[in-house]
Amino acid sequence: MNWITNYVRPRINSIFSRRETPDNLWTKCPECGTMLFHREVSDNLNVCTNCGHHMHITPRDRFMALFDGGIFTEVPVEAPKADPLHFRDQKRYPDRLKAAQKETGEAEAMLVASGEVGRTPIVAAAQDFSFMAGSMGMYVGNAIIAAAQEAVKLKRPLILFSAAGGARMQEGILSLMQMPRTTVAVQMLKEAGLPYIVVLTHPTTGGVTASYAMLGDVHIAEPNALICFAGPRVIEQTIREKLPEGFQRAEYLLDHGMLDRVTPRGQMRDELISITRMLLGLPPAVRGDLPPPEPPADLPHALSEEEDKTSEPDQK
Repeated sequence: MNWITNYVRPRINSIFSRRETPDNLWTKCPECGTMLFHREVSDNLNVCTNCGHHMHITPRDRFMALFDGGIFTEVPVEAPKADPLHFRDQKRYPDRLKAAQKETGEAEAMLVASGEVGRTPIVAAAQDFSFMAGSMGMYVGNAIIAAAQEAVKLKRPLILFSAAGGARMQEGILSLMQMPRTTVAVQMLKEAGLPYIVVLTHPTTGGVTASYAMLGDVHIAEPNALICFAGPRVIEQTIREKLPEGFQRAEYLLDHGMLDRVTPRGQMRDELISITRMLLGLPPAVRGDLPPPEPPADLPHALSEEEDKTSEPDQK
């Protein structure tokens, strides 16, 4: 009986106890701890329905919600030389890149696209914080330059969504060189008289804040986004003082004049449509367009009958 007890019974139990339940059906809000169904989160653009906390959203999902009908065309970006410094820490730099590409499904930390927003043609660029913390490397610099060149060529405004932990240490000085490069790209837009709108999302820090993220004509932030050069913990350790409540958060910066608006993600599309058309000198966007009504199928026959009635002489 040992073979029945030791083999057959465990085998039968394992077959009937299996559960094909996906692990990603529920998401826990990092702010309030509420368990949220995955469809509820995605339908609300990754914003907690309980407390309004804005969670991470990928550039593709953001563009799907931004562009008309979710339709956009990717702008090609020139790929830089891989691992020019032959950097290695706990892993080789190429291995980190391959792991991030496999995890995110993207080539690098920024996506550039063109399309229409409220029937207004634009060029948009968005950083992906899940790709090595959205760090600014040579590819990101090339992406911003490609976005600016595309905007100038097509005479369209540029909208940029920033989300980064700063410069990419694996590229050293080459990463820091992207600060003046992207500044020149923004200057191209200004010389062409094209609007440059920056949407700062959580978090936007380091060299990104010190360059293209704070050079826009209009600065909009998502609620409670951390926007800074050096983080609050570093500043507290340096000056040895307690910082004010909400220091370097979007609402704090709005009160102190560093931002123009703080807009929830669900209202961001309408806000960008209004601001973009205003900067371009266009009339307000038409909302809820309806096609002209089709004439009834029997309209010619009905008109002919009316003409016959009017043409008949009065018998009285």
